[in-house]
Amino acid sequence: MANKVGVISRRSGRILALMLGAAVPAGTALAQEAPLSVIDWLDRNAPTPAAQNRPTRDEPAVAPSGNVPAITVAPLDGPAARRVGLAPASVTGLPDTLWQASDGAELADAIANTKAVRLPATQSLFYTLLLAEALPPSVHDQTFNLARVDALMRMGALDPALALLEQIGPDVSPAVFARYFDASLLAGTEDTACAKITSKPSLAPDYATRVFCAARAGDWDTAVLLLGTARALDAITEARADMLERFLDPDLFEGEPDLPTPAKDDPLSFRVFEAIGTPISTALWPRIYANADLRELAGWRSQLLAVERLAQTGAVADNRLLGIYTDRQPAASGGLWDRVRAVQRFETALNSNSAEAVAKTLPTAWSEMQTAGLAVPFANLYGDRLPALQDRAASTAAFETMLLSPAYEQAATRYPTAAARAPLLVALAQGDTTGAQPNGPMEKALVDAFSVATPDATLIGLARTGKLGLALLSALDLVNEGAKGDPDSLRQGLATLRALGLEDNARRTALEIMLRPAP
Repeated sequence: MANKVGVISRRSGRILALMLGAAVPAGTALAQEAPLSVIDWLDRNAPTPAAQNRPTRDEPAVAPSGNVPAITVAPLDGPAARRVGLAPASVTGLPDTLWQASDGAELADAIANTKAVRLPATQSLFYTLLLAEALPPSVHDQTFNLARVDALMRMGALDPALALLEQIGPDVSPAVFARYFDASLLAGTEDTACAKITSKPSLAPDYATRVFCAARAGDWDTAVLLLGTARALDAITEARADMLERFLDPDLFEGEPDLPTPAKDDPLSFRVFEAIGTPISTALWPRIYANADLRELAGWRSQLLAVERLAQTGAVADNRLLGIYTDRQPAASGGLWDRVRAVQRFETALNSNSAEAVAKTLPTAWSEMQTAGLAVPFANLYGDRLPALQDRAASTAAFETMLLSPAYEQAATRYPTAAARAPLLVALAQGDTTGAQPNGPMEKALVDAFSVATPDATLIGLARTGKLGLALLSALDLVNEGAKGDPDSLRQGLATLRALGLEDNARRTALEIMLRPAP
């Protein structure tokens, strides 16, 4: 996941700090010249010794006026809002006040509405916002945090979602624990979650969960009693009860036909069906279930399909994709196997330091990865390692690969001939489209976004009043709508991202739109 947490460039950070002025406190990571290591960050932010905070002896003996000072009131009957996040400001470049001035419910709605995050650059920004560690919103912080977890789960990012839930505190509310238990089931750490239910049964979302956890703990008598009680109280569906009966005593059902696959996805059913020997195909259910196929006990084909599915949303590191791709030699052909074979041959050619071998293997590998929606992970892995190439097809593939990598600004210099054939791509990589000649309304929107378009005034106003996080989520939503074919939203969304300091993200988004395969 680390490579998917978008880091705002130093140049972009300065733009944002200058534009927002007083809205960004001095000393935030936006004003720093380079990201700090974790150790450096902790060292610089060490708490001031208590002795240094003691009042001095020469302070005045009386108040300067008789006015009643302002008093801040906070409820005492609930848990205090906490900072929740995995990426500190030194990693994200975002200010500590990112969420503070906003209502958590409003932020949760904005996150829930951001569903069609298709482009890797917008995925990267979305992950940055979801994982950012900052001061909590003014109210409804738990609603906001659960929306972050739900968004991570939708995208397949299981480990970060589980880590956020652990930070929130799994047992602070039934809503948090229900998500924690589901995530634990999918991560294979259900014993830890079940231990919490054993010590505090009221945490269990339902009877089925208690039956499962009792059985996992080896307390079969209690599990059978709980299942019988649930049946008597009509507190469990017949399908769920049948499933748990087979889980508790599979020998009784030997020779019986398999149970039908549940109509609705459910982590507990997924685990139980696996345990009784009738595993459910992860391809039938949402992306988050693909994490189960990354385990060693899954076959190589299942691992490949799962890692590709997760890499398409940035839910796994690019190196994880490459590691599974190169784990062994494909023994079949067609589709997936041709793609794996093409990448393996290219990897071998690149490591041989032979430009001729790279020229022969790159076009096929690049085409295969584009078709699979994995062009950006491929570019991130190889874009800055490609040699100079003379062959037309190979140099074009190398130019496009480099344009989708973090080294996109150097692509035109390394491949000048290919760059001369694509002036608009070069202009977008440079962030200056003045004089560019677009072809069609979408290209016109991209050209305008980097030349004459103005940002959304409402979103800029939100940022200036301290609601930077909400402004960024809303701008991201505009870009996502635009990428689906709405030139006006695309134009304004990219212009707004640029105005908010995300120049690098805006350029990479534009390049990805230009270079994505035709539908």
